[in-house]
Amino acid sequence: MRAFSLWAACGAVAAVVMAALPAQAQSQRSAKGCAEMAGKTIGGVVIAKAALVPGAAPGTVQIGFAPTEKNKMAFPAYCRVDGEIGGRTGADGKHYGLAVAMALPADWNGYFLMMGGGGLNGNLAAPLGPVGAGDRPALARGFAVVSTDGGHRGGGFSDAFTNDQQAGLDFGFNAVPTVAAAGKEVVRAYYSRPIARSFFTGCSTGGREGMEAAERYPFLFDGIITGAPAMRTDRSNLALKWAAVAFNRISPMDLKTGKIVPGGAFSPSDRQLLIGALLKACDEQDGLKDGMVFDVAGCRFDPAVLQCSAGKADGCLSVEQVAAMKTAFAGPITPDGRHVYSAHPYDTGMAMPGPIPGFLLNSTAGPVGGGVLPTSMDLMADEAHENADALQQLVDTYNWTNLSSFYGHGGKQIFYHGVSDPWFSALDTVDYYQRLARANGGAEKLSQSSRLFLVPGMGHCAGGPATLDQFDALSLLVDWVNTGKAPDQVVATGAAFPGRSRPLCPFPQHAQYRGQGDPQAASSFECRV
Repeated sequence: MRAFSLWAACGAVAAVVMAALPAQAQSQRSAKGCAEMAGKTIGGVVIAKAALVPGAAPGTVQIGFAPTEKNKMAFPAYCRVDGEIGGRTGADGKHYGLAVAMALPADWNGYFLMMGGGGLNGNLAAPLGPVGAGDRPALARGFAVVSTDGGHRGGGFSDAFTNDQQAGLDFGFNAVPTVAAAGKEVVRAYYSRPIARSFFTGCSTGGREGMEAAERYPFLFDGIITGAPAMRTDRSNLALKWAAVAFNRISPMDLKTGKIVPGGAFSPSDRQLLIGALLKACDEQDGLKDGMVFDVAGCRFDPAVLQCSAGKADGCLSVEQVAAMKTAFAGPITPDGRHVYSAHPYDTGMAMPGPIPGFLLNSTAGPVGGGVLPTSMDLMADEAHENADALQQLVDTYNWTNLSSFYGHGGKQIFYHGVSDPWFSALDTVDYYQRLARANGGAEKLSQSSRLFLVPGMGHCAGGPATLDQFDALSLLVDWVNTGKAPDQVVATGAAFPGRSRPLCPFPQHAQYRGQGDPQAASSFECRV
C-alpha cells in the first residue's frame, strides 16, 4: 500500500509539472522521446520505427472493417512504435517473426491493453483497441495499446504458414504471452513508471486468445473481454459443413454453370417468411413486440409450423426445406446420437446477407472451406481427421475450465456472443460458461469473476439487420477490476434501431420489458431469468 501511495504521489507531481509546461514544449518533448525509441531493442522488440502521431478529430480514423466505420471520439496524440520479436527466415524460406505495433499516448492513464487477432491472423491491426469499447476505443481513453500479426504475414484463411514450426506455435499460443510481456517492457521503458492494470480484448480468434490467456497465463492480465471465441474451430467447421450439406442437397442448380446456387435452399420470400414466423413465436416473450428476441432460452420456434400441406407453394416451406433446417440447426450428430458440436439458435440474423452471411445461407465448409459446396459428408472420418491435427489440439481452448489462479488474483472476465453468429454458435459459448461454473465453485461464485452476455440478432462479432451491437464493456470491466463491482447489465445501441437502447443481461438472465415506460429506453427493462 505504501509503495502504491508513493507511485501515485510521484504521478501526481509529474502531472502538475507537465501541466505547467507550455503545450508546444510538451509536444516537442514527446516527439523527441518517441523518436529516440527507434533502433532500440526493448523486451525483445527490435524497434524499426517510432514517430509521434498527432491527435485525430472524430470521424477521421477508420476503426472497423468498413471504411465508413470511423471514430466518434477524438484520439490523443501518441507515439506509434513498430517493431518485431524474433525475426527470422522460416523452413519455407519466408520471413517470420512477431510484428508488433504500439500506441503510447502522451496522456497515459496507466493502463496497458493487448488487442486480439482475427481469422488466422497475419495482419497487423492499428493499435486502437476498439473491441468491446463501444464508441470509446482504448487509445481514446489513454490506454497504451499493443497489437500483433501473430507471427506471420498474410491475412485471410490460408494456413500455409503452419508448415513452419515456430509460426504455427506462435499462432497456436505463443504470440499472446510473448507480445504481452514485451509490450509491457516497452511501456515501462517509455513512461519510466509501472503499469497500473493490464487488459486484453478480442473477438473471434481474439476471443480464443483471451480464453488462452486466462487458461494458460493466469497472471498476465487483470481483465479480459472475450467475444465470440473461436475456441474449437475443428468442431465448428464440421458444423458448418454439416449445415452446408443439408442445404446444398436441396438447393437449385445454376443452369449456366451446372453448379449449386450458393445459399439457394431458401428464396428471399422464404427467408422473410421464416423471420416473420420466428418473431411471431418468440418476439413478445420478453414483454414487447420490437423485432428482437431477447428471451433466447425461452424461444421454442419450430420451422415445421410453416410446412406446406402438399408440395411447395408461396407462404409455406417444403418438407425438404423443413427437414434441412432441423438437421442443420441441430448441429452434427453421430449415428449413435453423440453431438459433435452445439446446436445453432434460431434468431433474427439467420438469413442476413453480407460478407459473413447468416447460418441459413451457409453453403460451404466454413471460412477455411475454400469455397467448395459439399453435398456429402462422412462425419466420423472428418472428426477423426480433426482429432489427428496436433496443432489444432494446441489451439483449442474449449476444454480447460480451471481458472482458479486467474480468478484468485482478482482477474475478471467478460464474455459476449451474438445469437445470430453463423460461424460459432452462441450456444457453444453458453456450454463452455456452464462448464466453467461447475469447475469454479458454481454459478453464483463464478459470477463474481466472470459474466456472459448474449447479444440478440448480432452476427459474428458485429452486424445484423435487427441487433444492437454497440456497447461499452471495457468501462464495466475496468470498474469491475478496480472496485469489485460486477456489471449487472451492459447497455447496447445500434444502427439497426436508431434511438433504441436495451440492457444486455448476464446469462442466464434476459432483458424483459417492465410493462411501462419508454419502449425505446433501456431503463424500461429489467434483467430476469
